Amino acid sequence: MHIPDGFLSTEVALACAVPAAAAVGIGLRQANRTLDERRVPLLGVTAAFVFAAQMLNFPVAGGTSGHFLGAALAAILLGPWLACLALAVVLGVQAFVFADGGLTALGANVFNMGVAGALVVGGLMHVANKLAPKRILPIAAVGAWLAVMTGAALTALELAISGTVPLGTVLPAMLGTHLLIAAGEAVITVAAVSAVLSTRPDLLRRPVYA
Repeated sequence: MHIPDGFLSTEVALACAVPAAAAVGIGLRQANRTLDERRVPLLGVTAAFVFAAQMLNFPVAGGTSGHFLGAALAAILLGPWLACLALAVVLGVQAFVFADGGLTALGANVFNMGVAGALVVGGLMHVANKLAPKRILPIAAVGAWLAVMTGAALTALELAISGTVPLGTVLPAMLGTHLLIAAGEAVITVAAVSAVLSTRPDLLRRPVYA
């Protein structure tokens, strides 16, 4: 889902960079206000886990491959805004150090793979905390699946608006391929959240979803 340089028009790249930068700014402000001795290590460990997991690709149909995004897991553990911050750091390191995704498309990649998914899952968790606080695992699975599919749809839309490929071609291809990737994301996210629940349930008792 990483968009390389040259695939997006300047207008689309800027239109994606603005909300991505705004979300990261909110994340920084919330980090200054809410991080304590318990949550600082959690932020670092979550970012490190997502970074490592994103480097591992798994095969999908047609010779393509996918990888764990981590927006859903980060949003569940950290809340949506700190998740935006963590994903921006991960994707920024990948772009600058490993050339995984273009620098001119960094805003779009952060928006698609980090911000959109984190806010979707953050919204779900906010509702779940009020209506079904004990249903975290199925909500985590649904949120992880939606985060991937939302990112794939946004990527297709941006490529189409940029004139890179027609929407009727890229949207079915992106969504079809990412159906399986999203399923893998859901499985990994549920497994990770289950592990946290069994070892450190206190980390999930009062996350910030607002």
